[in-house]
Order: sequence, then structure tokens, then C-alpha cells
Amino acid sequence: MSFVGTASERMAQELERAILVGIESKQANGSESLQSSLDELERLTDTAGAQVVARTWQRLDSPNPKTFVGSGKAEEIAQLCRSYSADLVIVDDELSPSQQSNLERIVGKDVKVIDRTALILDIFALHATTKEGRLQVRLAQNQYLLPRLRGMWAHLASNKMGGGVGSRFGEGESQLEVDRRLVRKRITSIKRELEQVSKMRSIQRSARYEAGVYKVAEAGYTNAGKSSLINRISGSDVLSYDKLFATLDSTTRKVSLPEGREITLTDTVGFIQKLPHTLIEAFNSTLDEIRGADLVLHVVDVSSPEMEAQMHAVDDTLESIGAQAIPRIVVFNKCDLLSEDEQGVLQGRYPEAIMVSAVTGWGIDRLIEGITRAATAAERNMEILLPYGRGDLVSAAHERCTVVASEYLEDGIKMTLRVPGQYQQLFESFQK
Repeated sequence: MSFVGTASERMAQELERAILVGIESKQANGSESLQSSLDELERLTDTAGAQVVARTWQRLDSPNPKTFVGSGKAEEIAQLCRSYSADLVIVDDELSPSQQSNLERIVGKDVKVIDRTALILDIFALHATTKEGRLQVRLAQNQYLLPRLRGMWAHLASNKMGGGVGSRFGEGESQLEVDRRLVRKRITSIKRELEQVSKMRSIQRSARYEAGVYKVAEAGYTNAGKSSLINRISGSDVLSYDKLFATLDSTTRKVSLPEGREITLTDTVGFIQKLPHTLIEAFNSTLDEIRGADLVLHVVDVSSPEMEAQMHAVDDTLESIGAQAIPRIVVFNKCDLLSEDEQGVLQGRYPEAIMVSAVTGWGIDRLIEGITRAATAAERNMEILLPYGRGDLVSAAHERCTVVASEYLEDGIKMTLRVPGQYQQLFESFQK
């Protein structure tokens, strides 16, 4: 579990043995919420290539500012590490640099201590495939690393390397400042490079906007089946695995609806509970695909026992990126794993949701009908008469609108159009 080494090198190594640590606080929703979070952390650990050998937790009003858990629990974790020959302690929240350093000192130098954010970053580093995805992950890693440099150098300064306590501290501080400058420089460089890549994505996105194409974006919890769904609807072959964060890079496919309208359908990075803010910032350009959509498909895994908590996590993330006001269709995926009675109960609780199975194709026709209705509702029917001298508007009508009918008259071209909202003003003065 480190940011160094290729996936093949990791697989060649023996699986690291991990102990999971959480706290149940008054702010949380009780032990069920804690166990749900630890279950998810275990799946994340498995996805990253480590084996969970034990889990432990503690009830606290708030995390201990020194060691996250209480001092007694910290000693207990150290004993668990010895008993299970653990290589790794993973804490189910974000640790401060001092909490991480203090825990490492207690559990012993041979055991790594990381938090949930570092674990997710590790998984992202494994799964990023495009240049933009790799840059986004590198940016988040360096932003995470910067405030933790002091703790890293304090640990180095404590090693018995000669030169006396005072000289070692001074040397560490000097190196600390050098490393801080290097990391800040790296962050600036990555942001600059990411800006260039993002410009290209922005140009492509603007071209879709200018063309008046109706834009649909999938959003949902990681492993909800978004990639499988886009494959089923578009007939494409986007990578899909039964793993958390199998795909990180947004993928856009063109889809023709039965009525002849063309739309774009975009698959985006999956969400998760306690999604680190550094990742939301780093994946800003990818999340723009959601913010710029005309319709969001909120894809939900109905087979998950934590379905409702996952739905809330997605709602919270959509709100945090400013996408809460975009029209939305809730899509219950993996319904082939439910009985007819369970499907009926679920539909009764969520009557507006559309139930599908991306694997079998069941319910996909209803989903396409729902998308078609949403696209039509966003348009306005207009009957216009364009003078023959306005070839630019005739081209715009064909390229950016749906032409229902057209007729060549003596004084111009009579057209019946379905016009997207952003182009209605263009034709206002030519209405009949």
C-alpha cells in the first residue's frame, strides 16, 4: 500500500496484512453506520490488493487529537499488529499528520499507518489509465502529501544517525523546507499540465454544447454498474469490472434515440462515502461533465444492503459540486438480483425511479423512454418562417434542433422545430 511500484510488481509481492480501525462518534448514525463504513473500507482494501486480518473500533465523542483513538486502544492496535503479523493499519477517516506520526510510533516502525484518503488515492493510482486521469491522481497525491512532510521528517530526525539531537533536527528542518518547495513546485507543474489537458476536454464539451446535443451524464456510487449501463444503452465496450473504482476516466458515447434524436451519454467517476475533498478538487474537470449535463442518471445498485446510504452519499456529492438542480432520473440497476416481490416493494417506495438490469437488458427500453421524455420536456416546439437569405439560421436549425417538418414557400422556408432552450431566442423573431 504505497504510491510506489507498478501493479505487476505489487501482485508479485505477498499480500499485505491489514487491520482496520474506526471510531463511532456522536455525530455518526450509530454502530450500523460504522460497520457499513468499515465494510466499505474492507472492500477498498481488497481492491487495493491487501488482506484484512482484523478490525477494531472505539466509541468516542470525537477523534483523539493525538492518536485518533484513545491511548489504550492505540496500545491494543499495536498488540493486534503483533498477534496477526500485520504490515498495515488503515484508519477509516482522514488522519492529521501528527495523529499518523503518533500512531506509527506506537504500533512500531515495521507497520505502516495510512488513512482512508491514502487508501483511495492508492486505488486511483492503480486504475488511472488516461493522461488526464493520471495527472488528476498525481495532483491529489501531492496535495495530500504536502502537509504531512513535517511528520515524515520528524520521524527521520528521530533515527539514530549521529550528529546529535540538535544537528539532526536542524538538518531535518532544512530538508523539510527543500521538500516543501519541491512538492509545491510539482503541484504547480501538474496543475499547469492538467489545465492544458482540461482545455482540450473543454473544447470537446463546448462543441457538444454548440451543436445543441442533449447531454446525459451518469452519476452514482462506485460499482453501481454505470459502465455496464452505458455499454447496454450505447452498444459500446467501456471497461467494467465488479470492483470499486474500476473506471476513473469519464467516457462519452453518442446514442440515437428511437425518435431519431442524437444525445451524448457520459460515464463519470464513481462516488463513495467520505469522498476526500482533494479528490473532488483534482477531478474537477471530469465532474464538469455532470455539472454541464441537461439530465443526470443517478444509477443505484439495488443489490447493496447499503443502498439508501449510498444514495444519500451521491446526493451529498452532487450538491457539493453544484449539480443538485439538474433534472435527475433515479435508475435502479441490478434488478435481476431481486425477486418480483422485492421489485414491487421498491417501486412502491420510489414510484418515479426506473428499474433496469444492465446485464440482462431488462427495463432498458423504459429507461430510454424516460430519457426521451426528459429531452422533449427541455425543448420547445416552434413554427418559424426563415427568409432564403438566412442560410446561417437554416443550418443552425438542422444542426442544433430537431426538424419535424419543412416546406419551401415563396417568401422563405417554413419549418416546424423542436428547439433546445439555449437556441430558442435565436428563432423568436421568425415565429409564425
